[in-house]
Amino acid sequence: MIETPDITANRIKEYLSGGNRFDGRKLDEFREIIIEKNISKNAEGSARVKIGKTEVLVGVKMNVSEPYPDSQDKGNLMVNAELLPLSSPRFENGPPKFPTIELARIIDRGIRESKFIDFKKLCIKKGEKVWSVFIDIYSINDDGNLIDAAGIGAIIALKQAKIPKYDDKEEKVLFGELSKESLPLSDTIPIAITIHKVGNNFIVDPTREEEDVSEVRVTIGSSKGVISSIQKGDEKSLSIEEFHNILDISEKVWKDVFNKIEKYLN
Repeated sequence: MIETPDITANRIKEYLSGGNRFDGRKLDEFREIIIEKNISKNAEGSARVKIGKTEVLVGVKMNVSEPYPDSQDKGNLMVNAELLPLSSPRFENGPPKFPTIELARIIDRGIRESKFIDFKKLCIKKGEKVWSVFIDIYSINDDGNLIDAAGIGAIIALKQAKIPKYDDKEEKVLFGELSKESLPLSDTIPIAITIHKVGNNFIVDPTREEEDVSEVRVTIGSSKGVISSIQKGDEKSLSIEEFHNILDISEKVWKDVFNKIEKYLN
């Protein structure tokens, strides 16, 4: 007998109600996280992140450009995402759709609002020239929780990045030639933790099947209990009590994830 989506959703909710998941994890437990650093010779910093079967590649590129009008003495940040068809039959080639745009915005906001990058130190000449940081995210396999995988990948790639050499006389970036200077980063590690509500239960790091039956999604970017960004997805509402529960889960899980990735942050 082939299960219909409704039967599958009911089985997942029933299982979660008993505090269980089909892969044996606890409701607040991540799958195994595997990280590879500096996977690209052409990027200033890069990382491959696997959470279970979910896999993303993240690269950091830098260039010199004009500052944004409202931040004349600060560097620029731009996050782009590509949800590749090879990672899921749900994704298609062509102009970016909402999930792609949303993923990039969540990662951008988490990094920007946490003050992880000291943008003032990326200013070369106020009002004229600053370093621009480009973060590119590519999905390789989607088995749920691309947001958190992309967030971890962005942090690791930024931590590895070296600023390219810049010729002051010629006023051009010497691409392919990296200096020994790292990006100006704070000690803050803004890890994004996404909590999903399925039935009456809250889970983290959902598989694709679990993510498909999620009713509410909340991504919290924080570091050591200090929240810098919150993004809610889906239309259903949350009670104040449920939101307090989400905050408690996020704080606990942040510590667990940080312990898993700490050795890759150096």
